[in-house]
Amino acid sequence: MFSKQALLLSVLALSWIVLLRTDAASLPQDEVNVLNQIAKTMGADQIAQKNGGTDWDFDANVCRKYVASTEETAPVMNITCSCQNETCHITELIFQHYSLPGVLPPELVQLPFLKTIDLAYNYLNGSIPPEWASMQLEYISAFGNRLSGNIPSYLGNISSLRYLDLEINQFSGAVPHDLGKLVNLETLKLSYNRLSGSLPQELGDLNNLTDFRINDNNFNGSIPDFIQNWKQLTRLEMQASGLEGPIPSSISVLKNLVELKISDINGISQAFPDLRSMTGFLRIILKNCNIYGEIPEYIWGMSDLRILDLSFNSLHGELPNAIPAANLKYIFLTNNSLSGNIPASVSKTGTGVDLSYNNFTWQSPEQPACRNDNVNLFRSSSTKNLSRVLPCVNDFKCQKYWHSLYINCGGDDVKINGTTYVGDGNSYAVAASLYQGPNNWGFSNTGDFRDDNDEQNAPGRFLASTLSSDIPELFTTARLSPLSLTYYQYCLENGSYMVRLHFAEIQFKSGATFASLGRRIFDIYIQDELVEKDFNIEAEAGGVYTPFTKQFNINVTDGKLEIRFCWAGKGTQAIPTHGVHGPLISAISVDPNFRPRYLEKKMKTVPIVVGVVGSCLVLLALGILLWRYYFRAKKRRQDLRKLDLQTGLFTLEQIRAATDNFDPVNKLGEGGFGPVYKGELSDGTVIAVKQLSSKSSQGNREFLNEIRMISYLQHPNLVKLYGCCIEGDQLLLVYEYMENNSLSQALFGPRHQMNLNWPARHRICVGIARGLAYLHEESTYKIVHRDIKAANILLDRDLNPKICDFGLAKLYQEDKTHISTRIAGTIGYIAPEYALGGYLTYKADVYSFGVVVLEIVSGRNHTTYGPENKYACLLEWACQLLQNGNLLDLVDDELGSEFNKAEAETVIKVALLCTNVSPTLRPTMSEVVGMLEGRSPTPDPVNASSYSDDLRFKLIRDHRVSMSSRQSIEGTPTPHFSTSQGLLNQSSSASLRTSHLS
Repeated sequence: MFSKQALLLSVLALSWIVLLRTDAASLPQDEVNVLNQIAKTMGADQIAQKNGGTDWDFDANVCRKYVASTEETAPVMNITCSCQNETCHITELIFQHYSLPGVLPPELVQLPFLKTIDLAYNYLNGSIPPEWASMQLEYISAFGNRLSGNIPSYLGNISSLRYLDLEINQFSGAVPHDLGKLVNLETLKLSYNRLSGSLPQELGDLNNLTDFRINDNNFNGSIPDFIQNWKQLTRLEMQASGLEGPIPSSISVLKNLVELKISDINGISQAFPDLRSMTGFLRIILKNCNIYGEIPEYIWGMSDLRILDLSFNSLHGELPNAIPAANLKYIFLTNNSLSGNIPASVSKTGTGVDLSYNNFTWQSPEQPACRNDNVNLFRSSSTKNLSRVLPCVNDFKCQKYWHSLYINCGGDDVKINGTTYVGDGNSYAVAASLYQGPNNWGFSNTGDFRDDNDEQNAPGRFLASTLSSDIPELFTTARLSPLSLTYYQYCLENGSYMVRLHFAEIQFKSGATFASLGRRIFDIYIQDELVEKDFNIEAEAGGVYTPFTKQFNINVTDGKLEIRFCWAGKGTQAIPTHGVHGPLISAISVDPNFRPRYLEKKMKTVPIVVGVVGSCLVLLALGILLWRYYFRAKKRRQDLRKLDLQTGLFTLEQIRAATDNFDPVNKLGEGGFGPVYKGELSDGTVIAVKQLSSKSSQGNREFLNEIRMISYLQHPNLVKLYGCCIEGDQLLLVYEYMENNSLSQALFGPRHQMNLNWPARHRICVGIARGLAYLHEESTYKIVHRDIKAANILLDRDLNPKICDFGLAKLYQEDKTHISTRIAGTIGYIAPEYALGGYLTYKADVYSFGVVVLEIVSGRNHTTYGPENKYACLLEWACQLLQNGNLLDLVDDELGSEFNKAEAETVIKVALLCTNVSPTLRPTMSEVVGMLEGRSPTPDPVNASSYSDDLRFKLIRDHRVSMSSRQSIEGTPTPHFSTSQGLLNQSSSASLRTSHLS
């Protein structure tokens, strides 16, 4: 342990010395001039004129130039130098995510010390300059550009090259033989181009190769046997490469393989390749490789294996009774001929298993596979009746026959020209799931999004949406699938139907940006027949964000309709972010081409006895009330089971015992959700219990949302959820108890009740920032809280802050620029772009955090404080102080002079940066943490020339006018209450809040 600490201190000390030397040294003017010319060649001047932001005018201090962000699509600039005797030379250039529109710069040759050039995610065209061939480059990445023509053979002259990435470009022709001369090459990535021909034999000489990828190309010939020479290989990818099988038997010698992805190869059938010597596998993907026979037993014994995808093959036999591979996260076996009973070990907690389209024994409701939502059994048995479509259902019979179907995929219910399209956006869908919706329809979903470093595949990951007003509402949402998505309808009247599939590509962008370079390609099957091969929405529609409808006449002969979308390995997988691939569907409509036989008929009734009718009505009303009561309780229990909670379930008896039957003495406070009680469990654990009030505006949906969000989150600055209770009509959340109430009570309650000195306030600011950084950037589920305010920050015994109240929280999908949602939150804390247009990103939380920080520093409430009534809110006053150069006047008078002035000024500046009216100019929360902790410099906030029309303050003024008008009309104020006044130690005052509309 001591040696590790000593080594770390040595590395830190050395880094500090190097940094000091770099600070003292500078770049020669000739390299500065070359660098500026390089920027011009790549089109940086066009980007600067169009977007602003990045400074492309480099000087001698450029070696300290570094621009980065935790956002996956945010620009990255890194200019690294090697310095000696106060002179530096550029060794590394990284310009990512700028959409630079120029060409690759030949001027690189004038940087003799350059080793690394990374220009990924731009919009560069042309080819690779021949001047580069004379350089001693070690690393070249041109990933995600528009480079075209043949791959230059002179790249083979760069003998020092270790890494070459040309993925997602427009290269064509054959791979040059000269690449075989790159004997030091370790990584070669050529995926997502238009390369053809066979792989040259000379590539077999690359004995140091560890990573080889050629996905989505037009190669021909067989998979070469020379891959056996790559003894150091750890990753091999050949998905839809054009090469034919079989997989050569010599693959068995590649003992270091960790990831093997071979899919969609034509050729003769083959037995399962011998992989027994590769004991370190993390992922095995052998999809659609014409493999027959049984799955070898040794596969199930690979202890490190995380993902196994053997879908779309001809595998037969039975699954073993025990599947011991403890780390398996997903097993995809769809579209094979596997049979026998489904062992209980398949249904172990935490593993997603897709067994759809197989010949297993039909599973009755009591069997383990039927009790696990993460096992997909759609068409998993050889049964010919409806049981094949509807596993786990006994003796199903159609009670009604349908003759139409309208689905808004990935969205809510929407009415179009008088027809209601039923939304499936709230349906439970994960990597291996079967959803059975109302009116005898549903969908089956399969697959894991590739290379997105997210094995959780939360339900929101399978949805896409846009706020664009340029396309009809029906096309603003969509359902996604990384591998296979089947929509089905059963109990359908036989006959001829018109099936309309509605599409709009809403994940790619248009214009001169790297986000426009994506290609989505998939196949479409209807009634098990291929109706569209290599379907490309953007190409068919003539652009992105362009609605397109494809029509098919289909015959239904057995009461069932199936529409299947399958990804066959083609298209890009990392534009605009990693994991964007596979089918996308916006809506489905099915109409009969005939006059339906089973139309509902109106019945003629004759009143006989009024008393009898009245009695029936009374009984019916009582029945409806009872049904609603039990149905709601049942639905809540079902919804809870779907959540796959990481928390405990408490009985109502336990909660009553802990709170002395909800004794008023134990009542801590009252919020919009309902009362909060203090309690003590039988083991002595002190708890806080949130009880849903019958008058609550939060209701069942937000109750479940809060459980769903926080049950997966573990962080020192997030309140801990112990569990919940649902019995009858009772909804209860059980949290850890916070001794020091909420931050709101500490700041705005009776003065002097708590000593919030400056170190405590600074620690609270940092703690909240860390909690939000975890939610936005570090947790498996990326979450926008939507209601950050002092009342939703709790303080423990040591005044450590903990974020609570996740009832309004939203999953934030990294492949989206924003979330489209109705507005919810608290007036004064809501970011202007969200309050005005429902445009939600995690930058909305950043804005709210900035407001809370101003409250912490000043000890004043944001919306109720304005000195001399001159300002709408605390933020407007802070902006005025910034303009006047008197920022420290904002600091709480209670602190006197006992605070760190430099630290306070930094904190206020950070708050003003966070509350910038433009979300793109707000920092990320990880950047905020760096600034608050002093690890990163704090830039000066932008000062507006006038605040009279500032949207941030106009919203508050308009709200006050509205409230005043209401009071004058009604005679009394009508406050809205917060959904949570926390897990409190005392009752707290209500806070003004917008209605919960989302």
